[in-house]
Amino acid sequence: MKSRESLVRLKEFQVKDKRRQLAQLQLMMSEFERMSKELESQIAIEEKKSGITDPSHFAYPTFAKAARQRSDNLQVSIRELKVQQDAAELALEEAEAEFAKASALEERDNAVRMRA
Repeated sequence: MKSRESLVRLKEFQVKDKRRQLAQLQLMMSEFERMSKELESQIAIEEKKSGITDPSHFAYPTFAKAARQRSDNLQVSIRELKVQQDAAELALEEAEAEFAKASALEERDNAVRMRA
């Protein structure tokens, strides 16, 4: 049946698309984590140079304040992406189940056609 073959191809495409979306989220998260670590390193260097580690101190380095804010923003983004990743993983599982179901139906139809 052509319609069953089309359904299987559609489900396969959806699985591939969900995997691609999940991979993109994971790539973004790892990139944000790398950037955050880099900022933390730069903050530590600035604090060591100035000798001031308290962000509320009046002479705390401006660059360190800005870098700390950016790092904090990246951490928020990472947490938000984690929520999206969890949802994408669920969507992928559902798409894989639908693909498996459609594939099984197509195989059954092919087996019936072969016997007939």
